[in-house]
Amino acid sequence: MNVLIINGSPHSQGNTFLALQEMRKVLENNGVQVTMAHVGQQSIQGCTGCRKCRDTGRCVFDDMVNTLAPLLEKADGLIVGSPVYFASPNASLLALMDRLMFSTPFDKTMKVGASVVVARRGGLSSSFDVLNKYFTISGMPVVSGQYWNSVHGSAAGEVLKDAEGMQGMRTLAANMVFLMQSIQLGKEKYGLPEREKAVQTNFIR
Repeated sequence: MNVLIINGSPHSQGNTFLALQEMRKVLENNGVQVTMAHVGQQSIQGCTGCRKCRDTGRCVFDDMVNTLAPLLEKADGLIVGSPVYFASPNASLLALMDRLMFSTPFDKTMKVGASVVVARRGGLSSSFDVLNKYFTISGMPVVSGQYWNSVHGSAAGEVLKDAEGMQGMRTLAANMVFLMQSIQLGKEKYGLPEREKAVQTNFIR
């Protein structure tokens, strides 16, 4: 099993990192290979809708998006973590996720997705919802924990005092291992679900 973790915080050793690191310990203790990428300090161009990726199989902006694409392709699971800014995830992370999920041509069906959000106080649920939509549009099962996957903290290290939140990270990681293993067994026995040819419509009449 292989998991890619994307840390969207500008603080590479801050509270979001500590929450993700708690998950990483559980994953690695269960034999999962983990790669963690820190993107919060990167200058990441937003998607311009040029659709060049449809011809080339990669994003026209050659930055960290194209670096992460092959890691996501081989991964069985993806974890995305972000601090909460104005009730939404970090803008650099959102720009990266828009382009990463849109520009990659490989099938993401049944790769497992989990999101983690960290805040001093509020905006967690809305940020959690935004990140999960990247998974659901891609046919990726979303891992649940024992609550919404959120941890509270402001100053660096404060999340370690959130006993319930950190326990939630461990539960989330354990559930992720189980789900990835179960999907692997299912693929070996039954294969992936058959998919119809995609139908795309709009709302212009």
